[in-house]
Amino acid sequence: MKKYGIFYGSATGTTEKIARRIGELLGVDSADIMDVASVAPYKVGEYEVLILGTSTWGSGNLEDDWYDYIAGLEELELKGKKIALFGCGDETMADTFCSAVGELHDRLIKTDAEFIAPYDTIGYTFEHSAAKPDDALEAYGLLLDEVNHPELTETRLRGWTSLVKESA
Repeated sequence: MKKYGIFYGSATGTTEKIARRIGELLGVDSADIMDVASVAPYKVGEYEVLILGTSTWGSGNLEDDWYDYIAGLEELELKGKKIALFGCGDETMADTFCSAVGELHDRLIKTDAEFIAPYDTIGYTFEHSAAKPDDALEAYGLLLDEVNHPELTETRLRGWTSLVKESA
């Protein structure tokens, strides 16, 4: 079985809650679920599958704790690692819904890691997101809106974690 590490940035606690729920669904030990504010980037070296989560702020920005962490990850060779992305946002921010997930993707593409578990955005209405290329049917990962559509979360979590297991 592959070893999963879940790394998240969470300002209000929502992304942390989702990270912990993902951990439960994947059978990840709580010690392997980490806040990027309190762990060094090299820690990802211990894991084969990296699950990275962020909330989106302002005009599509990463959660603040991610900026130093992502800079550290960009310096690492992640070839052979698999990365699954998830994010929390608010679809009423129609031009930037979960765009921070797209920033994680775009900044880590040069690390040679393999991205897994793209996921649909069915149930959400938004104009644009950097997390979903305009011509794509799926986003780079799991997008959630706990503000406007918490009723969609559990089903989406179960579907996405099944994809992560299959792809890992």
